[in-house]
Amino acid sequence: MLARAAHPALLLAVVAVFAATVRRGWPPGPVTFAFQFATLCYLAGLERLIPYERSWRPSRREWRWYGVYYLLTTLGGSTGQTAVLLAAGAVAPERPLLPLAAEMPLALLLGSLASYAIHRLGHTSPWLWRLHGVHHVPDKVNVGNNGVNHVLDVFVSQACAQLPLALIGFSERAVFGVGLFVIAQGYFVHANVAVRLGLLNHVLAGPEQHRLHHSTDLAEAGHYGSDLSVWDRAFGSFTWHPGREPAEVGLLRPESFPATGAIGATLVHPWRMPAKTGETAG
Repeated sequence: MLARAAHPALLLAVVAVFAATVRRGWPPGPVTFAFQFATLCYLAGLERLIPYERSWRPSRREWRWYGVYYLLTTLGGSTGQTAVLLAAGAVAPERPLLPLAAEMPLALLLGSLASYAIHRLGHTSPWLWRLHGVHHVPDKVNVGNNGVNHVLDVFVSQACAQLPLALIGFSERAVFGVGLFVIAQGYFVHANVAVRLGLLNHVLAGPEQHRLHHSTDLAEAGHYGSDLSVWDRAFGSFTWHPGREPAEVGLLRPESFPATGAIGATLVHPWRMPAKTGETAG
């Protein structure tokens, strides 16, 4: 019952927080940060109650590393999000071109497409892989190491995924609402929880797909969408089928990046080591 209710409860929280923020006029920035932290805590609790793989639970030492990365990720993400919201406020028309009920699904689809594209480039562009490969170093997938990223990777991803929405002219409310959904989904897909979405996997991204994304078997390591799975379907990177699980997760060549605990070396790594073309997820 808990496994079935976990994801719907998270999506209801997205709707509730968005509605309350719009109705009460709360500032989007602090609300976004608070919602992100609350989502992390919620999913960390579920990992204790309904884990997918018990050996993937973080140790206390790993949680300390993850805490530092979380601060760096929050810095990069909030900087990118602030730029997006400022752009949205600057270029948004006085009256939205579409009603909010139509604007938000369109903004979600376009933002998801941009996110898919920049994520896939992170696996195929040698320079972007130097940044994004940091996220694939851990040999386990859990909500804590969702924040293991290079700070520039987070900034680039955040800005490139949502800035087009602001420049197109979507309202600030629509950009904010889509941002909440992306945060919820981004943490959910990375959670070490025994949740199965069933047929919804063909529409929404979920943990079953994202574990394959982290697989060392490159033949199954697709799934670049972290919110919707429709673009993986459209562009041939959808590899999940019921019962398919990765044999191993992490980097195919672990020696190509510093260990997760070597935070200083990780931050300067993109400028010290040449990247190998095609060194994708795994």
